[in-house]
Amino acid sequence: MTTTYAALLRGINVGGSRKVPMAELRSLMTGLGHDGVRTHLQSGQAVFAADHGDEDSLAAELASAIEKHFGFAVDVIVRDHAYLKAIADNCPFPAAELEPKQLHVTYFSAPVEAERFAEIDRDAHLPEEFRLGDRALYLYAPNGLGRSKLAEILSRPRINKGLIATSRNWNTVVKLVEMTGA
Repeated sequence: MTTTYAALLRGINVGGSRKVPMAELRSLMTGLGHDGVRTHLQSGQAVFAADHGDEDSLAAELASAIEKHFGFAVDVIVRDHAYLKAIADNCPFPAAELEPKQLHVTYFSAPVEAERFAEIDRDAHLPEEFRLGDRALYLYAPNGLGRSKLAEILSRPRINKGLIATSRNWNTVVKLVEMTGA
């Protein structure tokens, strides 16, 4: 059975380093045997169909191929349409009432427990808030991610130790649901 997935690449095409041209990424993924490969923006989203593997093995396969082809390691998370749709549908914030730049989802490579975030004084960062979901964290940052002090804390290596974590704004969250559902 063929399943449609999104591959989320972490930290590429930012600030002129770790360049991964989307045309080359599509070609690389097609060479891995994936069908219907499409990319979204230049910041590391690809949608593809596969009839083999699971999310973790597909992510490892793509990460290995990227390192071999481009010469540097890239963290990759792969999620299927059902998961991506559930993340959008279960948003604990009123997404329809917010500007997309105010709402972000950080996808994690594995489940996260609330204890990981226990040291964060949530009240000190209001009106910014975060809530946990299924291998995801929802962040409401009313002034955008670039000005968010809470986002800075949430991205610290000691908080995310042992995980791959990559964030997307709400527009991209919704677009990936659309692209994987088509």
